[in-house]
Amino acid sequence: MPLYSLSPDKILFLDIETVSAQPDFSNLNEDWQSLWDQKTRFLRRDDQTLDEVYEQRAAIMAEFGKIVCISCGFFNQRNGHRSFRVKSFYGDDEAELLQGFADLLNGAFSKDYLLCAHNGKEFDFPYIARRMVVHGIRLPALLNTSGLKPWEVRHLDTMEMWKFGDYKHFTSVKLLAALFHIPTPKDDIDGSMVGEVYWKEKNLQRIVTYCQKDTVTVARIFLKMEGREALLDEEIVISNE
Repeated sequence: MPLYSLSPDKILFLDIETVSAQPDFSNLNEDWQSLWDQKTRFLRRDDQTLDEVYEQRAAIMAEFGKIVCISCGFFNQRNGHRSFRVKSFYGDDEAELLQGFADLLNGAFSKDYLLCAHNGKEFDFPYIARRMVVHGIRLPALLNTSGLKPWEVRHLDTMEMWKFGDYKHFTSVKLLAALFHIPTPKDDIDGSMVGEVYWKEKNLQRIVTYCQKDTVTVARIFLKMEGREALLDEEIVISNE
């Protein structure tokens, strides 16, 4: 979809945070340890142990990780005033939070909406879909992309927008935020710390706050790239009720 052609009022922006399914490699049973060995055989350096690679990479693999937070936000116009409402689904029970998110997509956001995330096409969207399938949750239409033509998939990706056709190009949220003079979302923790904060600190709320900030930043990046009015702090409404 070309720039300057998309209405932010019909987009659900989101970000997810994931952790390893178990605190460390030793918690896996023998079968799963063997499966991890096979999965990562060509990813490991000679000096790396299975434990080290598990700590570094299990969270980003849907077969060995789990989602602990999905934060989503949407623009709302009421009485001439714009707001950006953010809601998070989070908890230790992945099936419960995924069902809550599926219910949202099947409800108010089932028609005419698009999903938008940074690197969402490579990570967030397929990860959510895979974990829903694992838990036997019926995929909402916005995530059920099997058999669709590329132009029929209602997914936006701010990283893809920034690529402008350059398939080799990777740009982080943090870099684009700095480039566009957007307040950085990485002022507390970063992605590499989420597992430790979850498993060792047991501070899920800290992860939720971080995830919400990323969602807001994705929306701000989108607005910048579309040449639209910047999102102000006072327009952001956080509601997890």
